[in-house]
Amino acid sequence: QVQLVESGGGLVQPGGSLTLSCVASGFPFSRYTVDWYRQKLGEEREYVATITVRNNTKYVDSVKGRFTTSRNNVKNTAYLQMNNLKPEDTAVYYCKARLVSEYWGQGTQVTVSS
Repeated sequence: QVQLVESGGGLVQPGGSLTLSCVASGFPFSRYTVDWYRQKLGEEREYVATITVRNNTKYVDSVKGRFTTSRNNVKNTAYLQMNNLKPEDTAVYYCKARLVSEYWGQGTQVTVSS
């Protein structure tokens, strides 16, 4: 059974940090590029970051220098380290694994508020 399960979301104060995890099962994770997206309340889902099978990374401008994505293929897990969080980072965060097929996680809520 193919699964992507995100975790690590929560409530954090502005300037704080969170690390999201995306654990894969049921498919050869190491062969898949992983993208991160987020969806703010009332808005469309937006792209955040990518990590390729060769560990090349890309970020949307709004998170550059604050977010870092990485992966551990032994653990079938991708990570999104988020530092210096801002209220505008509040959203449900999703991971997506893609090759020929695409698999999405269920999302994890991140709330940045004082």
